[in-house]
Parts: sequence; structure tokens; C-alpha cells
Amino acid sequence: MICQNKRSFECFGTFLPFRNMASHLQGRKVDISLVQTTARNNLINLLEKCPGTKAIVWDSSLAGPVGLVAQYSILSEHQVIKMFPLRSLPLPENDVSHVIFITRPKLELMDYISQNVHADCRTKSGPKKQYHLFFVPKKSLICLERLKHSGVLGNVMLIEEFVCELFPFDSDLVSMEIPEVFREYTLENDPTYLYQTAQAIVFLQKLYGPISRVWGKGAAAKQVWDLVVRLQREHNNSGTSKTNQKSCIDKIFLIDRSVDLITPLATQLTYEGLIDEIFGINNSTASFPIHNFLTTEEKNSNTLSEDKKQIILNSGEMLFADIRDKNFNAVGAYLSQQAKSISVQMENIQEKSVEEMKLYVQKLPQLLAKKKALAHHTAIAECIKEVTDSYDFLDVLQTEQEFLNSIEVDKSNSFIEDLICQQKPLVKVLRLICLQSLTASGLKPKVLENYKRELVQSYGLKALLAVTKLEKVGLLKVQASTRQYTVLRKTLRLTMEDTSEMNPTDISYVHSVYAPLSIRLTEQVTKHGGWKQLQDVLGLLPGPTLDESPIIPSNLLGAESNDGTSVVLVFFIGGCTFAEISALRFLSQLEDSNVEFVIGTTKLINGTTFINSIIDSY
Repeated sequence: MICQNKRSFECFGTFLPFRNMASHLQGRKVDISLVQTTARNNLINLLEKCPGTKAIVWDSSLAGPVGLVAQYSILSEHQVIKMFPLRSLPLPENDVSHVIFITRPKLELMDYISQNVHADCRTKSGPKKQYHLFFVPKKSLICLERLKHSGVLGNVMLIEEFVCELFPFDSDLVSMEIPEVFREYTLENDPTYLYQTAQAIVFLQKLYGPISRVWGKGAAAKQVWDLVVRLQREHNNSGTSKTNQKSCIDKIFLIDRSVDLITPLATQLTYEGLIDEIFGINNSTASFPIHNFLTTEEKNSNTLSEDKKQIILNSGEMLFADIRDKNFNAVGAYLSQQAKSISVQMENIQEKSVEEMKLYVQKLPQLLAKKKALAHHTAIAECIKEVTDSYDFLDVLQTEQEFLNSIEVDKSNSFIEDLICQQKPLVKVLRLICLQSLTASGLKPKVLENYKRELVQSYGLKALLAVTKLEKVGLLKVQASTRQYTVLRKTLRLTMEDTSEMNPTDISYVHSVYAPLSIRLTEQVTKHGGWKQLQDVLGLLPGPTLDESPIIPSNLLGAESNDGTSVVLVFFIGGCTFAEISALRFLSQLEDSNVEFVIGTTKLINGTTFINSIIDSY
């Protein structure tokens, strides 16, 4: 499914591609399209308060996610004719009646707004315009004070809240898309985003009814649920938030990312996971080198205007839905099988009867669409294979798998030392060192000091600053007497030697040898209805354990499912990977499964974006 840019949207065409807005969000017990509809209606109501032509100035972290709820045609219908990124540079010349800033409440962005408004007021059309500010999801008094101090608060006519707690990605996936959550509550000890997470869960209960069973693990999980209970009590006391919505979600499992820091650092080996690792998936869209998508004629011509191919990746396309969660080693054979099937269906047209031809003509559009999708995913697989066949990738993967199997984790790793000497990307090196630290339950003091010394010699003091941050959040530490990972690995079967990548029987297929700790916990808790079977290992995991059964009025309890299936919302506080999502989908598809999972997260992450969110300054 190709992303089509709309050129009339200056500067931001690539952030808001045209999308089939709801088809891939429906079809399960929890209708995720309601999240989309609610956010879209909120935005439309705000736009209608500004009659006339409009230019939207986006906080760049929001432009893409908002594209998941408001497509091009909707904004266009409400007279949005220009869009610009929010930055310190003056806005391009424009002749609109309203300039609307849509932003998260961050102080540095208020400075950009001040610069934009001051500069735009001095243009010829400036005096005719009205300026407005929509905060996502809540206003901030500190931000308003910053605007007042810079002298532009009086120029802003409307200051509103665009309430959009969650963005819908697929029929079983929603995300807050806030990368700073883990960093803020661990490194900065700032609970602001935990409060926003609690608000997102309260919002889900307004849409889908109250949740009757709560599990959780980790300090952030406990804090978030305490805030949820407080918010609900406040709403009930004020009488503003009562709902008669019957329960669609039976249980919730809150996972603090700090409980499982290993999984984000291990290379994902599913099809979708590898796309994210290598090319990056942003708001269900990925960009690939265009050469694999070209015919021989197109490669020989010099008329290409772009060097990237943008593809939308969601379950709206059946082929992608079929292969996204497979181990990459199983994808090639599946694509080959599909190619043969299409070829057979399109052969021997002359020999068909009149009735067969009628059926063939009816199916032809679907066949052609499938053939096009097959060509795209074959090209993507080739792009991935170019990387996964390289010695560089295979050496990293081998080192990771040795660490995950507790092989030679107590001494300096020669491969990591070589990477440091070659000045490979710092994040790549830190990701491996952190994985070694976590699987060794901490590095020996001499090993840690050796790594620090070599990092500073190769990368300078910025590496030392990065290491300090990683130590503070628990990704790097000195070895303690208890070897938690060794016990967890054996007790929870975190590594499997005989995993089948082609026909998997265990969630470890998503990393080929390693079963994500977070998903193993989810598997055990949902299978046994609580923590009883995990009492021996709970003490090895950080933070408190949550197991509550809120009192729900009987008239709001959901009806018993005909097939005995219960819906469990798994909410990751601090981010989750596509491999974890694939593992949850795998669990729900097992023959003896009676659980349907809905996944919520503060951000979709991989090892690189996770490390970057901690060591980079915002």
C-alpha cells in the first residue's frame, strides 16, 4: 500500500498521507476506530471555532500521529490550506485568516511560537490574521506563563485543548507516541507523563467500559493505576464522567518497561520488527531505498525525482497482515508460495468457460492488487536481506545471542572493543554493552571501567555523559551477588534452543532464541489468572506487584463471550517493540488460547530509539 503525498499541503505532505481511515481498525471485539473517531471529532470541533482559511503549524512530533486520525480530505474540508513545521525560523509567506499552532506543552516550543508570531505580525498580511494555540492533550500554565513573558500571549485569540490521549495504529494497537516517558520517570523523576498515561487509561474505560481485573508489575505500573483510581473517584464525585458503557475489556496488565529492559535491546527478527530496526517505522509508514522497487527500464533512466519509496504498513493490506508477525526467515518461502498461487490464477485465460471468465473478471482487481502488494513486499524483503546477510549484522546478532544465553558475559567482549576502536555509531555500541550488563546482572567493576575508558578515548566526553544516564536508569550497573537473569532465564524459559522459525510453537521465535520477558510474564499471568505460579520469581523483578479486582456495577459487566474468550489490554509504560506485539498476537492465535489481546503503549520503540530517548537531550 503506497503512501500518496498531497502536494497542496506545503512542507508537510509526507506527514499526513492519504489513508483508508478505519477499515484496518475494526473487526475485533474492541473497535479501535472509536479512538480515531473521538480524536477526529475533537479536532473538527476546534477547527470550526476558526471560520475562514487556516494554516496549521505543527509540533513535528505530532504531525505524523495526527495523520492517523485526520486525513487530508478532512482538514481540507475545514479550510486548512497550508501546513508548516513548528521551528525557530519565520513562517513562510501565507495569506490565511487563521494561524493555528498545534503542539505538546513544552517550553522550548513556546519559544518557537513566540518567534513565529512576532515575525509573522510584521508581514504585510500579519495584521489581518488571528493566531490560535491548541495544546495536546492538556494546557500548561507554565507554557502560558512563558508566552506571557515573551509578549505574545495577548496575540493568541483561542487557547484550547485538543484532547487526543491515544493514536490508533491497528485493530489491536494504540499508542500515546511520547518517546520521553521512560526517560522522564526514571532519569528526571518527573511523574507528568505517568499522569498522562493514567488519563489515557481512563479515556479507554470511558470508551469501552470499566475493567474488572487489574494486574501490573513495576513502580510505574503501581503509580499509574493509583492515579487511574484517583481520577475515576474525582470524576464520579463530580458527576462529570459517568458512563453506561458495558465492559468490552475484561482485564488490564500494566507493564513498567523497567521490569524488562532486555527485550528492547535484542534485535527483533520478525518481518515488521526488522523493518523498524533497519529503516524505522513512523506512524505506520516506512521509507525504503527505491532501487529495489524499480523495473530494469526505470533503473536505466535518469528521470527519478525521489530516492525513497514510502509504504504504509498496517493490516488494511491482507498480505502484510499475513507476514508482519512471521520470523523473517519464514517470509521468503511464504512470498514465493503466494507468487505461485497468483500465477496459477492468472494463467490459461483462453481455456476458461464464459462463467469462469465472469468470475475471473470479478476477481481481477483483487488479483492485481495482491500482485502489486506482493511485488512491494518482495522488494522490501530484498532490502532487508541485503542487511541481514552482511557480516556486520550477523556478528552483532551472534554477540547478542551469546549474551542472552549467558555465554562469556563476565569479561570485556572483544567484538564490542573492536566496534569502539572502529568508532562505530555510539548507540550501536552502548546497546550491546547494556545488553551484556543486563544479562550478566551487572558488569564486573574492571569490565565497566575498561568500557568507560575506551568509550571516552574513541568518542570523547559525550560518551561518559551517555553512560552516566544509562547507569541512572538501570541499563548499566556493577554486578551484584544475585544473578537475577540466570534464574529468570531458567525458570521462565527465556531462551529456547529448538525454536522453529518456520512453524513456531513458542514466542521465542520473534528473536529466534529469546522469549521476551514481558510477554512470558503476560503469558503466565493470563494463563493462570494471576501471579500465583510466579511467586518464586517476583522478588527478582523490580517494583511492586499489582493484582486488584475493582468493584463494577453488574449492569456494566460485559456479556460472557460465546467462545469463552476474554479481552486483555496489555499496556506498556515506557514503550514496547513490534516483536513484543507479534509475540502477543502469536499467543492469542494458539489453539488452546482463550485470550484476545489489545496492546497499548506510551511509544513504539526499538533498541536504537530506546537508547536515544535516554541519552539525547530534549
